[in-house]
Amino acid sequence: MRQIFLDTETTGLSADSGDRVIEIGCVELLHRKLTGNNLHFYLNPERDSHEEALRVHGITNEFLKDKPKFGAVVDQFLEYIEGAEVIIHNAPFDVSFLNKELELQGRKPFTTFVDSITDTLVMAKEMFPGKRNSLDSLCDRLEVDNSGRTLHGALLDAELLADVYINMTRGQDALLMEVESSDELNRTTEYVELRSFQLPVIAASEQELTQHEDVLTQLDKSSGGNTVWRNAENSVA
Repeated sequence: MRQIFLDTETTGLSADSGDRVIEIGCVELLHRKLTGNNLHFYLNPERDSHEEALRVHGITNEFLKDKPKFGAVVDQFLEYIEGAEVIIHNAPFDVSFLNKELELQGRKPFTTFVDSITDTLVMAKEMFPGKRNSLDSLCDRLEVDNSGRTLHGALLDAELLADVYINMTRGQDALLMEVESSDELNRTTEYVELRSFQLPVIAASEQELTQHEDVLTQLDKSSGGNTVWRNAENSVA
């Protein structure tokens, strides 16, 4: 199963109001193992970031001036995410921006290129109702080291999200059977005829029978004579 953890940084909070993507970070997980096959772009948004957004990510307009525009990397991006389960924290935000960028390039919406989208914010709210479920809060709760996160960064946040997700879903491993090797699947099953075995019968001693009867008597008294076995004895009598 191929999973991509994705995060973006943007010039502001509203794609519909003209804000743009300035950074995309993707981390690949294959069969719950990090592969190192990550994808990372800084992008020239052709507009300035809002001051509030700049305080969050610290990516200056000067730094982005010589970076590629989204149209120059769109094919590489779509090829990378194609057919994967994409996992995002607060997915509607990032997807709205990616949809707008794709729309500006005359491309179909983001969901048409991926197998599915999983929102870890929704998962966290179900697992930890009533608690703060920001990425930083989840890192603290699940003991994921986020000490290097002084500012938001798409690739770093995607890496942290992968660690958070693995911790959030670790219990699922116990529900999965080990995949057998081809040799194990092709082995011949040997049946044993159990009727040929004589099982020993070990009877209770007199002392054990007496102790057992004492326990039953105590239980019967505590129930006011309404235990099942006493009622059964009385009905037979």
